Amino acid sequence: MQELIDRKPIARPLAPADRPLLRLTILLVEDSRLCSETVRLMCQRSGARLRRADSLLSARRHLATYRPSLVLVDIGLPDGSGLDLVRALASHRPNAPVILVTSGEDAGLCRAGASDAGADGFIEKPVRDIKEFQRIILSFFPGHRAGAAANVVPFYPLGAPNQQMVAEDLQQAQSLLHDAVARDDKALILYGAQFLHSVAEAAGNEKLSDLALRLGKSTRQGRPLAAQAANLQSYLSRQIEDRQKPVQ
Repeated sequence: MQELIDRKPIARPLAPADRPLLRLTILLVEDSRLCSETVRLMCQRSGARLRRADSLLSARRHLATYRPSLVLVDIGLPDGSGLDLVRALASHRPNAPVILVTSGEDAGLCRAGASDAGADGFIEKPVRDIKEFQRIILSFFPGHRAGAAANVVPFYPLGAPNQQMVAEDLQQAQSLLHDAVARDDKALILYGAQFLHSVAEAAGNEKLSDLALRLGKSTRQGRPLAAQAANLQSYLSRQIEDRQKPVQ
């Protein structure tokens, strides 16, 4: 990472108004396929090039050979906190990329944590507005022409959430939480609850989001989890089954 980050910044040519992020390169560090797809579609519509890493280890491997304009880091990752990567990147300023943090948890707390770690900014999940996404990114690249953003502001830029990706994320959360509860691994339960909450918010499932938040709260408070975890697992199974049914 040292060799990569210490390179001199590259001058950025102006971008057209209809693709305001053209020529910008973004490394997204995100474990959810669903959340990643939303960002991918927004980047595609905006002209930015995107790479994705699903863990800290994968991100470090990318950064060993790749210098993005911007790194967008989720706080909750399977092998640690995204804030650790933020600190490592920030330590190489002024030659570091722009560093943004994203999370679907307590926005005020996460924003403060991101700032303390050295991030340049924070984007709250779920990302609902492509114009706001473009505006935040362009604010760190004054050399780009901040013309009119794309006249598109739906939750998913190119349609409804991909149900197969939702199902895959839910299956991942279900398996992870089953193992974590069986081992009484509180750190892993908290990660699984955070991951599930993020997916639920992106998919617009308020009940699942609430169940995930409750599991995280109960874990932090040291309450018995067996009944709550069983209820969540049952609900997850139904949600996964519904998304795997063939379309009539």
